[in-house]
Amino acid sequence: MGMLLAAGICLGPVAAAAASTAANLPAIDPGPRPLRLVQDLDEGPLKRRLLSCAQGPFQRTAFAIGHRGACLAYPEHTRESYLAAARQGAGIIECDVTFTKDLELVCRHAQNDLHTSTDILSIPDLAAKCRRPFTPATFAADGRLLTPASAECWTSDLTLAEFRRLRGRRDGFNPRARTVEEYQQPPDITWSGLEAGAEYGTLLTHRESIALFQERGVMMIPELKESLVPLPFNGLSRAALAQRLIDDYRAAGVDPRRVWPQSFLREDIDYWLAQEPDFGRQAVYLEAAERVADLPSLAELRRYRAAGIRIVAPPLFALLEGDASGAIRPSAYARAVRAAGLAIIPWSLERSGSLAVQDKGFYYQTLADAIHREGDVLRVLDILAREAGILAIFSDWPATVAYYANCMGVGLQPDDREVPSQEGGE
Repeated sequence: MGMLLAAGICLGPVAAAAASTAANLPAIDPGPRPLRLVQDLDEGPLKRRLLSCAQGPFQRTAFAIGHRGACLAYPEHTRESYLAAARQGAGIIECDVTFTKDLELVCRHAQNDLHTSTDILSIPDLAAKCRRPFTPATFAADGRLLTPASAECWTSDLTLAEFRRLRGRRDGFNPRARTVEEYQQPPDITWSGLEAGAEYGTLLTHRESIALFQERGVMMIPELKESLVPLPFNGLSRAALAQRLIDDYRAAGVDPRRVWPQSFLREDIDYWLAQEPDFGRQAVYLEAAERVADLPSLAELRRYRAAGIRIVAPPLFALLEGDASGAIRPSAYARAVRAAGLAIIPWSLERSGSLAVQDKGFYYQTLADAIHREGDVLRVLDILAREAGILAIFSDWPATVAYYANCMGVGLQPDDREVPSQEGGE
């Protein structure tokens, strides 16, 4: 991790803020899952080091980002999910930002996911506003699924008052559903050893999330989501939307060093760099590649850096490769990012389900042959931290990252996680 200590701007004053409010907050508690993962590791130095930390004490770490809160077991982007992430030790928590029909900014992962992440289909007058109403699955005579159950409900079709009537639920749906109740069946997390943290959760506006994060002494990493309705929408342009996101932090008196605005859209990053440089200097450019062949080249990464971008956020698979011997190592892309003088925040740990199954899914496509058990998530995290040199990491269960970071002394002080300065790379 030495590469990160020679650059220009620190990850932020998380430790100082946490200390100022610590007397009013519950103690950091990673819970039982991290230790279960440690115990599942193969014997070796990493396991011994992590076992030595089992009794704590634990503190908040800027290395752990609560992805949609703690959405593995809590309804994503709800007050309950955010509070769980803070309790687990996340030093940074994410609110994905989209908008309602009356242009209020709210925390939702996508503009069109209310049918899978809230109880909208159970509220008749609001369900009537969905773009596509609930349609049950159909089956062949032998029981084969012919067409999956479906629905589609958009945040931008509801006013804020209507949005507030919804309750969040863990994101997912049952494709074989014949009824709304079956459709809203939450995903199975028995593989994780966890119980669902709450059946329903309280939805929040963007401003409400800021107030909650300030109260909990954590930093903020809002993602401005792509609009699925054409812009301008009711007079709202993309530039105005990017500005309104920043305006909410200014109105709340938040230090720009505590905010990490992110987007998959280059126009948002460029806007923040030009119009809000205090916030733009630590904007996070999200990488949308779905396979290695789609990743940007070293030359393109250097162009990012020349344009003022300092942090990129790729999916996990982009940074690692592995083989049947069990070896895991940084990828060529990871080395290119560092050579371009960019910092890295990957997404998202513990989002792939069980690592003990044969199909490891999207996030592990480049190292599936090297991982075979749940504890291997800690080997992945260790290589990312020590060899790929990541700045921080999104996780659906930030307790795992917080436990690792506390054991390894990562992200515990306001000045020990840095991103490249404006003057150039390493």
